[in-house]
Amino acid sequence: MPKAMTDQIKKKLHEELNTLEHELAYDIPRELKKAVAMGDLSENAEYHMAKQRQEYLKARVRQLGKRLAELSLINMNNIPRDKVGLGSTVTIYDGTKNEEMEYQLVTSEESDVAAGKISTTSPIGRALLNKKVGDIAMVVTPGGSREMEILKLSTVHDIAEAKLEAEVESEPERESE
Repeated sequence: MPKAMTDQIKKKLHEELNTLEHELAYDIPRELKKAVAMGDLSENAEYHMAKQRQEYLKARVRQLGKRLAELSLINMNNIPRDKVGLGSTVTIYDGTKNEEMEYQLVTSEESDVAAGKISTTSPIGRALLNKKVGDIAMVVTPGGSREMEILKLSTVHDIAEAKLEAEVESEPERESE
């Protein structure tokens, strides 16, 4: 379920953010102080390396903050119930490759093409978004255009409902006394 997916991603990003902020607040100042104590800063490799690392960390912290804000804006109610969206599993027929393929649309952090998990921001992901069963998606790739027909679709809502039904069915029946 995307709520759980986004919560896991947020947790992972928060952990990285905390690590980077700790390094920025404690490790880098210590390294800079040590490098300054060595004297001449113009030819001090340790000083320049620490400053470069500091700039990298600041940029990454900004990037993580922006991504966390974006993830917070994901609203499950805005994900379509009858079209391809985040969390959907889609079976397509790729006319170019003459084969059926299955993809799950995920966030960029979860993307794993080998496992069939593609980002909603990838060329294929963008082409499939908001398509219904029977629609043809045109994907423009460096190797040329590809046509993909949507054969089967399970939205995140369908998957959540199926999971809930499976849990209800697997609950042991309680005997009345």
